[in-house]
Amino acid sequence: MAELSEDQKRDLEAAAFRRLLEHLRERSDVQNIDLMNLAGFCRNCLSNWYRDAAGEAGVELSKEASREIVYGMPYAEWQAKHQREATEAQKAAFETNRPKDH
Repeated sequence: MAELSEDQKRDLEAAAFRRLLEHLRERSDVQNIDLMNLAGFCRNCLSNWYRDAAGEAGVELSKEASREIVYGMPYAEWQAKHQREATEAQKAAFETNRPKDH
């Protein structure tokens, strides 16, 4: 395996994150509750982690701003365009699989 510099590693991680965001934006049919039930995180988690990282770097970033970065649009707009009411089965699965911090 090639030895990567810290700068290269950071750049590759950033590229992978951008690709993940692009993928999630293209797959608006996949609801956050589906992601939570399957993987234990969702778009909102990503936006919270982004905001946490900003804070650790001394950058103030609002919840709304971090969500807009992840969703590619204001959160309310994404909800209006893409969010559906969760089914009873999705809600039950979430209660069973809910991460401890949610």
